[in-house]
Amino acid sequence: MYLKRQDPYALVKSMTAVKMGDRLVQVGCAHGGRLGAVAGKVGLSGRAVVVAPDEESAARARKGAAEEGVLVEVEVAPVTRLPIEDAGFDLAVVDDTAGLLGTMRAEDRVAAIRELVRVLRPGGRVMIVGAAPRGGLGALISRTQSGPPFVASGAATKALEADGFKSVRELGAREGLVFVEGIKPREAGRAG
Repeated sequence: MYLKRQDPYALVKSMTAVKMGDRLVQVGCAHGGRLGAVAGKVGLSGRAVVVAPDEESAARARKGAAEEGVLVEVEVAPVTRLPIEDAGFDLAVVDDTAGLLGTMRAEDRVAAIRELVRVLRPGGRVMIVGAAPRGGLGALISRTQSGPPFVASGAATKALEADGFKSVRELGAREGLVFVEGIKPREAGRAG
């Protein structure tokens, strides 16, 4: 007998640790359901914004928000120039599960990370969610990239550290996802 999971997005909600009243920005939207689930946690006292790099991602974001019944502001803009205010957000979630950061040129990736630094408040967190490398039979029949994805390879950790994020670490890899977190320093050091 097939049993449906109670909450298919419980892992993403717990790993991002988003809570009521948070100001959340998500960059990219490879999966609207995940976005809607995370955005729903901020409640009416918080704010949820998604910056989608193209109209296709924006459509997924709108659909995910509508299905979850949550209010999400959707902006279509390059991730290298986020159309949002400085230091206005508690949490930035980057959806790299479809290779948003990993497929960028190195200089664009640096610009995107610096934008995250700019929009987060001091002490704010960034969470990059990437795809875990496939193993077993899935790896044999997959025709996707041969090396590990950007987040799973450790490159995301290095990129966040290079632009001043502190306490950068991989929180875990489960259900085909890898989670890397960093904290924007409270003092006005290198991050900025």
